[in-house]
Amino acid sequence: MGEFGQISVLLIYVALVLGVANVCLLLGLLNAYWKTYKEVKSGFTIGLLYFASFLLLQNILSTLFIVLPLIIPIEFHGSEIGGPKLPLLLINVVQLIALSILFKITRK
Repeated sequence: MGEFGQISVLLIYVALVLGVANVCLLLGLLNAYWKTYKEVKSGFTIGLLYFASFLLLQNILSTLFIVLPLIIPIEFHGSEIGGPKLPLLLINVVQLIALSILFKITRK
């Protein structure tokens, strides 16, 4: 495996770790929002529950697509599944920062 291949595999693993971190943060946020909803029963909190639920679904799906090439030992050529490693990594980095901020201010 050449240098480009090693970088590609490294990007997959970093994106996977970030995706799992995002899922964990979203589960923590959902837990906090659910506790708040049980106490307050506000429409805003329901909106936060919906938002976090759909973002959780998106993160689970994108993390599965990141890990798919590691599970299925098939080379994907010209496929979206095998291609956008760097964009998915960057999306996960931005989401991790945003979710970390949201998680920190939610837990206060």
